[in-house]
Amino acid sequence: MFLSYYAYAIPVGPTITEIKNETGSIRESTLINTTGGSITTMKLDVTAQNLKWKAFVGNVTGSLVLSDASNYSIYDWSLSTIVGEVYATRSSTTVSWSNINCSNLTHITNEEIALNHTSNPDDNISATFNAKNHNPFYIGTVELTSNSCYSIHTNVNNQSQNSSFEEIILYDGTDHQNGDIVYATNLEQDVAGYNNNSFDFQMIVPEVGLSTWDSSTAYYFYVELT
Repeated sequence: MFLSYYAYAIPVGPTITEIKNETGSIRESTLINTTGGSITTMKLDVTAQNLKWKAFVGNVTGSLVLSDASNYSIYDWSLSTIVGEVYATRSSTTVSWSNINCSNLTHITNEEIALNHTSNPDDNISATFNAKNHNPFYIGTVELTSNSCYSIHTNVNNQSQNSSFEEIILYDGTDHQNGDIVYATNLEQDVAGYNNNSFDFQMIVPEVGLSTWDSSTAYYFYVELT
């Protein structure tokens, strides 16, 4: 995934170039052959793809621009270092950036109900975003201080870690019913990611958790350069 962006005062929608989309392969059956008349005690260990979540990873390019309401620019500046955040939300309406804040457990529970993430307490949204361990986030004019939001760190080189690729869960409403969930991750600088390839960002977002679900949930992306 490749995001291209012109900088504004608040997060805005980027140009998205989808490079590839892939999923884990299904492991074939494992053979065991025992003699008749025997009793075999077994322990079976399995790793299965979690269809209630999906991930986005990639890199970001951008520039600063001085433009008018018709997007005609009088000058622009290229950036050698990209600093900022990537945001993803299910909401098709513009995020209320002036109201953005950390999601609380009520907001997260409502999102779990909306996405049918209530059947398994081990991998639902609140079980996944279950810690508050992150650096400050600056979203427009809003500052979210360290360790104030529910957060995760996605894997690096197939291993869990807590030093890069922070992701927090946000909410843009003024009460528990009139807002939307927003996922945010800080931009890194070509850091080794989940598969040891270099990425600027990686994040996970929930998918509908129904076992009969055979469609997909759209997410709307924003980028902010600071």
